[in-house]
Parts: sequence; structure tokens; C-alpha cells
Amino acid sequence: MNYREASLKKHGEWKGKIEMVCRVPVENREALSLAYTPGVAEPCMAIHHDVEKSFELTRRWNTVPVITDGTAVLGLGDIGPEAGMPVMEGKCALFKAYGNVDAYPLCIRSKDTEEIIRTIKLLAGSFGGINLEDISAPRCFEIETRLKEELDIPVFHDDQHGTAIVSAAALLNALKLAKKDIGEIKLVINGAGAAGIAIAKFLLKLGVKYVTLCDSKGIICKGNDGLNPAKKEIAEITNLNRLTGTLADAMKGADVLIGVSGPHCITKDMVRSMAEKPILFTCANPVPEIDPKDAKEAGAFIVGTGSSENPNQINNVLVFPGLFRGALDVRANTVNTEMMIAAARGIASCVSDRQLSVDYILPYAYDKKAHKAVAKAVAEAAIATGVAKIK
Repeated sequence: MNYREASLKKHGEWKGKIEMVCRVPVENREALSLAYTPGVAEPCMAIHHDVEKSFELTRRWNTVPVITDGTAVLGLGDIGPEAGMPVMEGKCALFKAYGNVDAYPLCIRSKDTEEIIRTIKLLAGSFGGINLEDISAPRCFEIETRLKEELDIPVFHDDQHGTAIVSAAALLNALKLAKKDIGEIKLVINGAGAAGIAIAKFLLKLGVKYVTLCDSKGIICKGNDGLNPAKKEIAEITNLNRLTGTLADAMKGADVLIGVSGPHCITKDMVRSMAEKPILFTCANPVPEIDPKDAKEAGAFIVGTGSSENPNQINNVLVFPGLFRGALDVRANTVNTEMMIAAARGIASCVSDRQLSVDYILPYAYDKKAHKAVAKAVAEAAIATGVAKIK
């Protein structure tokens, strides 16, 4: 099947992937009086006296916007907010299908950081959490940081943390198969945008000690000229041996390569230069950093990609529906590191030791058991760390 042509045709037939469904009867006078006027005045005044009642008397408790400015859409780049709508609608459909979360696309016609932050803050009273999506780096870092500081509901940038969580889950199971210690491996990340930097930070918190990042110019090292603030920050805590050079130099002797960059930037010789039983997660879409067959021929022990056409799809879909389900269920006021680590371990645990193999290190994206495991783990972590309003 030519998925691109078939998808375009289907989108024309569907005319949208989500719709609103009425949850209450409105077909007679009594029903109208309860759902609308005059009865609706009573819940309005209850919320007026206590805004927290909005989580009990409206659908706010289960509602999340999928927000983009259209500047970094699905590997397509800056194509604009309207052009990002099919992706945002798709994400909303997955929220509902896998987490029973009511999600709505909000595409903002602005690239101004302050304007985007202000817009989201003004709308936040309608939602139980905020999912940021496909906003280009480095603006996405400030937008998320500011919103987390200034709002009392969960704010989650999926391109950063969803990617980090699912990559961590894949790494945990891959290392189990390779019989390697997470604290001793040498790990290289190619791509230092939103995803690459978030993966590096998260894996350091998970226990990886030796992380080296590369961008299009090569190894990122403290003191490099021309680094943006986000790269300067990550350079302080990675590449502790102060390596310099190219991606090929970074990969020599590395145990793990995580690619969130672009197509065909890794060669067979680069894979051959890695340590014994090398693990490669080449997640560039739609074309990975190296063809999985070539990586395997060069000696890769485990290969994961971002595509469902290959084994070991490393897909954010395993993260966000369950993560928000768990956070919303306990009315968490943030998404903290402990909740994200719980999500990663929850995903990894869904592949039993008996099932685990070089071609099956993660559950499938449509495995509802995995989404429930994430929700449970996240809710428990939120309660344990004191960020849950209900238990």
C-alpha cells in the first residue's frame, strides 16, 4: 500500500478524525432545564465560589488541548498551524482511543514565544492538562518551562519528553538483553534539538553516566563556539571526557546510538566501530539514520526505528495517552521526573522476560495493556511525590 496516497484519500473521506459527542439528553424541556438554563446557573455559581469545582462539575477534568504553532511538524518542518492540523487531530484520536482522554487540536498563528505563552495561559482554565506539540527548538524549551512554572495543571511537551520516555523504556529492555549495566555504557545521541536534549537529560537521571551529543557540526563540547543556550546547558553535563570531532569519532567504542536527526548520516563502518553488541535506535522519520538491514549487516545487536514497518518501533504513542490518563485521574498539578521514570519503567515492564527478544523490546503502540500500565505507574508516582490533588 502507498500509505501517503491512501491517507490523503482517507482524510478527504473522513473530513476530520475527531468529533464532539453529547453526553447528556437535551430533547425535552426538563432535560434542557437541567443541562442548560435555568438549572445550569447553580454549577456556575458553585465554580464561581470555588474554581476547583470546575474539575468536578464540567469535563475539564478529562480535557487536554494538543497545541502547536506549526513550526516543527512531523519531520516536515515549519509548514504552518493549519497544515499541522491533520497531525494534531491524529494525536487527539490516539488520546481518546488509548487513554479515553478528550483532546482537541489548537493551532496558534504565532511564532512569538511570549504570545504563545500568554495564549495558552489565557485558555488554561478550560483544561485539565496541556500537551505541547511540534514547536521548534529552542523556543519550545522556554515555552514549556514558563508554562510549568506559571500553571497549576500538567504541561508536557511530547516531542521532548514523550520521545525521552519511550527511548528510555526501549533502552532498559535492550540493555537487559545485551547484559550491560546502564551506569557503565557509553551512549551517543545524534541530534541536539528538542528530542535529543530531552533524551540526554532524562537518561542521565535514569542512571546513564557517559552521554555524548552530536549536532550537524559534530560533537557538542563545553566551550564550543556558536552554541545556543539549550546546547550550552547540555554541554555542561554531557561529554565529560571533552571529546571533539565528528559523529563517527563519537561512535567509536559506544554501546548505544540514539538518532533523532536525519536520514543516511550513519554508515556501516560507523556501526562496526562501536562496542560489542551495539544498540542503535535510529528514529529519524520517514527515513532513518541508517537502513536497519545495513545496521544489522554491520553487526548491530538491536535496532529500533520510528517506523511501524520495522521491528522495535520507538513511538511516543506508547507514552502520552497513559501519562495524561494517570495525571488526570489524580489531578496532578505537574508532570515531574518521577512520573516520567515511572512511565518508562511501566512501558518496559509490559514485555516479559519470556517475550523479550532482539526484535521485540517494546510493546506495540496499540497495546492497551501498555497504556493502562503507564497510567497506573504515573498516578502512583504523582501520589508518592505529593503532586496529586486526589488519591
